This record gives sequence, structure tokens and C-alpha cells, in this order.
Amino acid sequence: MKTQADERILGIRHERAPDIEGRSKKLWLLDGGLCLVELVPTLRSFTYARDEVVTETGPLRLDFYERAAARLGRNGVRTAFVRRLAPTSYLAEYHPAPPFEVVVKNRAVGSTLRKYPGLFEAEQVLPAPVVKFDYRTDPEDQPIAESYLRALKLPVDELSRLALVVNDTLTAWLSPVELWDFCLIFGLTPEGEPVLISEVSQDCMRLRHPDGSALDKDLFRGGATHTEITTAWRKLFDELG
Repeated sequence: MKTQADERILGIRHERAPDIEGRSKKLWLLDGGLCLVELVPTLRSFTYARDEVVTETGPLRLDFYERAAARLGRNGVRTAFVRRLAPTSYLAEYHPAPPFEVVVKNRAVGSTLRKYPGLFEAEQVLPAPVVKFDYRTDPEDQPIAESYLRALKLPVDELSRLALVVNDTLTAWLSPVELWDFCLIFGLTPEGEPVLISEVSQDCMRLRHPDGSALDKDLFRGGATHTEITTAWRKLFDELG
């Protein structure tokens, strides 16, 4: 049940424009280092030139993220998520987003095949999880050498460690669904502590059901209808422990 305080926070959406607006979310800055986040139910694929609003994915993304954040917190990964306020809105800590993301690959898929052709077989299980950093830029993110990040005094080793903790946590939780890859964005507190500020959902990972079917944005990349996408995403959530 929403409190009066929550209702006042949600009312900000109608009182002023977002302070930050991206492709997949809107953000209103609040007092006390917090922010209101509203998910925008868009799905976008640069590679497949597809960009659409898929309304029902918004609540499904937040369903997943809410439960993932709780599990990650228990395993020592600090997330920005504070509490859910509405089907597609939540209260979060605010930490500025850096211009790079952390990607974990458990299989050779996506950018691994495009950028390093011939290095691995398609969908090959990698000998160990690969952690890489991508510079976030339109129209497509680009790999960035860790040395650049170290030159900026960023905690590269700790970010890599946390990314692998996220990988272990999600892999155990989602099993027997397979986690093929995912991306994360970490902000930093004034003291330099990393905080996972990006949502963790089907929109930022590749997942495969034991029957081989996709349960993530690959459905969208492959031309699935909106109903097919939301049915698969709901199937994933319904089967989670």
C-alpha cells in the first residue's frame, strides 16, 4: 500500500519535467540524495534497427529488478533500488552515471562475435566469465581499454569483482534458465564506493530457457511480436524461485 509520502513523490511526475531523460527511463532528482525513476517501456536494438514501445514490458522489468535487487543486496552488492512506488516507478539513490558500462559474457554472443569474428564459435560457452568495459556512446557502445579507466582513478578491479558477484548471484537464482550475458552501470558514492545504479532485468541480459527459447530482448531483436515478447518475459518471472 502506498503511503502519503509515496503519493507525494509520485505526484512530482505531473508537476515538472524530468531532470534526466533517457531511452528507457525518466528520472526526477529529490532531496536527500534520492531520485524518482519512471521506466519507459521501449525496446531498442541498434544492430537490428528496431526501436519500439512495448507497454507491458515496463512492469515486467520492474518485477524482475525488484527481486534481483533484494538478492544482490544479500550477497553484498549495493544497488540504488530503495523501494517500488508504482507498477513502473521506484525510489532510488541518485549517483551520476559514468559514460561506461560493465559487461559480463558467459557465452560468445552479440558483440563478441561481431567485433572479434573467428575467435569463438557462436554461442560457445566461454572457459571463464569475461568481464569487459564499454564506452557508452550513440549509435553503438564501443569497447574501452581498462587503462583509460585506471587513468581516471576508477576502481576497475572492484567493479570487475562486483560484476562477477552479480553473475554468480543471478546464475544461481535463475537456474535452470541460462544467463548468457548482461550489462551493468555502476555509480560511485562521494567516498568512492561502487553502487549498481542500472536496473537488472530482461532488457539488459540474454537468457535461455531449458527448452532453448529466448526469454529476453533477443526476442525483440529477432522480430517477435509484442505479445510474444511479454508472454516469454512473464513466463520467466512466473518460474523464478
